[in-house]
Amino acid sequence: MTASSMTETVARVTVGIDTHADVHVAAAFDQLGRHLGHLEIPTTPAGYGQLLAWARGLGSVIAFGIEGTGSYGAGLARCLAQADCQVIEINRPNRQTRRRRGKSDPIDAEAAARAVLAGEARCAAKTDTEAVGMIKALRVARRSALKARTQATNQMKGLLVSAPAPLREELRTLSLPKLIIHAAAFRQGSVTTSTAANKLALRSLAGRCQALSSEIEVLDDELRRLTIIAAPSLCQVKGVGPDVAGALLVAAGDNPARLRSEASFASLCGVSPVPASSGKTTRHRLNRGGDRAANNALWRITIVRLATDARTQAYLARRTREGHSKREIIRCLKRYVAREVYRELLAPAALAVAA
Repeated sequence: MTASSMTETVARVTVGIDTHADVHVAAAFDQLGRHLGHLEIPTTPAGYGQLLAWARGLGSVIAFGIEGTGSYGAGLARCLAQADCQVIEINRPNRQTRRRRGKSDPIDAEAAARAVLAGEARCAAKTDTEAVGMIKALRVARRSALKARTQATNQMKGLLVSAPAPLREELRTLSLPKLIIHAAAFRQGSVTTSTAANKLALRSLAGRCQALSSEIEVLDDELRRLTIIAAPSLCQVKGVGPDVAGALLVAAGDNPARLRSEASFASLCGVSPVPASSGKTTRHRLNRGGDRAANNALWRITIVRLATDARTQAYLARRTREGHSKREIIRCLKRYVAREVYRELLAPAALAVAA
């Protein structure tokens, strides 16, 4: 047998993986779509090594299609990326197909592999092993602290509604910051009256608000430092603060170049218009998909510019004269902002290549 014929017999393997908390299920196919086998592995480094050895034993591995690379499949995706394997992000299987074929882990793994083979899934998986991973972790803690502080302040306001009249009259005219300071200094004494009980509850909630505010300040300082390191040019864009920059960096990942164009980034953020034409009707509808945190970040940039940027204000006035609503204009502005943000996200990578 000649060397060329031996090369032709080597299978080019594509592996699809359905991920879970404790086990992953993999299905392998060759270049002709022929099923090569299934494998179930534990979600441990040893299991990841077993999967990689099994796939390489079947032939020349082309790609791994993994569902949930940002959650249950994150560890496996990092392991495979460190082994110089191509990792493709797989979306949840189509619901109509799932209803028709049924649902099981092997079926989902096969669907992931076939999505890669058919070219339906082509985007490289997002990586977050560097600065973006740190920013992502801090944003989780900050979001939790903000939610808890809002809950505590709402509970303070709720207590004032039904508090004894003297206490309510003492506190009802105070602004929220002054209310927190005032309540934190309460000395209620023995809890033998309704007023004392309400003072103790308000003092507890006020102390919680102050502790959470201090926690948020620490997290904001670290987020500011990390976002400037990860994307200094992005942080210079008008309307971009640490929280907005963090949301956009987490959406793009440490490898924003995986997004083939600024249109791909706009689609990722849910600001790309979706065609909804039929027959003689040509129109586009609102994109309700994508990363909603990134979508909100683009919205905040747009609102800041509408309030402070002369060019954006002139655009608003012109489009208003053309008969567009403010909501439609904001959607257009978000799309333009996505284009600018995409260029700035790629700037650190371009500087690294130049260096």
